[in-house]
Amino acid sequence: MSSHGPVVILGAAGFIGRALTARLAAKGVPVRAITRREEMFAVGVDARAAGSLGPETPWNALLADAAIVVHLASRAHAPAANEAWIERETETARTIAHAARAAGVRRILFMSSIKAMGDATSVSPFRSDQAPRPVDAYGRAKLAIEAALRAGPELVVLRPPLVYGPGVKGNFAVLLRLVRRGLPLPLAGIENHRALIFLENLLDVTETALEAGSSPETYLMRDDEEPSTPDLIERVARQMGRPARLFRCSPPLLERGLRLVGKADAARALLQSLRIDDGKTRVRLGWRPHTSLDEGLAATCRWFNGTAR
Repeated sequence: MSSHGPVVILGAAGFIGRALTARLAAKGVPVRAITRREEMFAVGVDARAAGSLGPETPWNALLADAAIVVHLASRAHAPAANEAWIERETETARTIAHAARAAGVRRILFMSSIKAMGDATSVSPFRSDQAPRPVDAYGRAKLAIEAALRAGPELVVLRPPLVYGPGVKGNFAVLLRLVRRGLPLPLAGIENHRALIFLENLLDVTETALEAGSSPETYLMRDDEEPSTPDLIERVARQMGRPARLFRCSPPLLERGLRLVGKADAARALLQSLRIDDGKTRVRLGWRPHTSLDEGLAATCRWFNGTAR
């Protein structure tokens, strides 16, 4: 994969970054892990703490002699997703792109998000050739970063949906906590389809994209199944050995209530559909998810039940 230099992973201490770093290092791939603070990694990983990862970061030194750069450093959940934050993320990406080109890097892989495509869709699945129409600051930031990185070497963009697995945080961890506590949830009446992807499946497609022949491209990916919200909760409950305490509430009423308390994102994630057509990814990369939804949820719930909360 990287016979002419290391794979540099920006944001290597995050949920996806740490797992990818461990996987590549275990296969003997030279990895340079760039983090904000000092972190411990496997023996052989060149770990470097760079402080704040921004336009002012010494990217020329960090990317020197690299073969591939994997950009995972943009925040998954920005504390203040506003225009100033978007501009900083974009300027950082532009600086990385120029430094990578100067260093002779042959490829940048950016972990974007399906949110760069737009809002949830219940009419037809998102396709990689579809024009992006992000509706929130996070999606706009991801799309702007994609554009800025095109000033550098060959760019491969991955746009995953929600990623779950051992170590997951954010809304999925909240859902796990609610199910484990056995709290009644007013979600039984929701009829939707939600694409998501297990961490190991995402690592598979990432590794495949890193090794693929020269082809600047944008790829979408998901697990084989796209469960409804009630189905997902019932499956999580089975894996946790808990009852799924679901009751019916009018979806429009539930949506209005969530929006009133400032949870518009949660309303979209719980109530609307998000479907993905990843046929191009499966054909061009010869990839398909090896871990099923139930297997991925089982691994996630085992981890979650074994953590102190």
